[in-house]
Amino acid sequence: MPEASPRGTYLLIADTLRKDIEKGSPGDALPSEAALMREHDVSRNTVRRALKTLQAENLISSVPGAGWRLSAQPIRPLVDRLIGLIREDALAVGAPYPSEAKLCARFGVSRTAVRRALAQMEGTGLLSTVHGKGRTVQALPSNLEES
Repeated sequence: MPEASPRGTYLLIADTLRKDIEKGSPGDALPSEAALMREHDVSRNTVRRALKTLQAENLISSVPGAGWRLSAQPIRPLVDRLIGLIREDALAVGAPYPSEAKLCARFGVSRTAVRRALAQMEGTGLLSTVHGKGRTVQALPSNLEES
């Protein structure tokens, strides 16, 4: 049995699948859940969490009776789109960042997906959160600092 990953085994599997997806074509099938379980030596729930993560990013879709397929038009990961929002809205360091509700409406995604992406941004130091006050831009992404 492999050791537990501090990042989450399902996220590591999702990263591996993401690399495979980049090489594929729309409509290509992913390996079955059973094959992914054997390949990564994990439970079906772990594989499903990885697949659901990729589905939330619109990289794959479930085809009933046929398994998982690559989506026709992959959409940039939500965290990349949220980082891009800093440029689109011309936010500066210290500026308030839009609320979770506004981000859900703007990008058409669930609150869970938004919170996951915001946590990644906080982890990299782009945003800071003050309970009851909301989020503010803590630093600009590196591609904004250069321009």
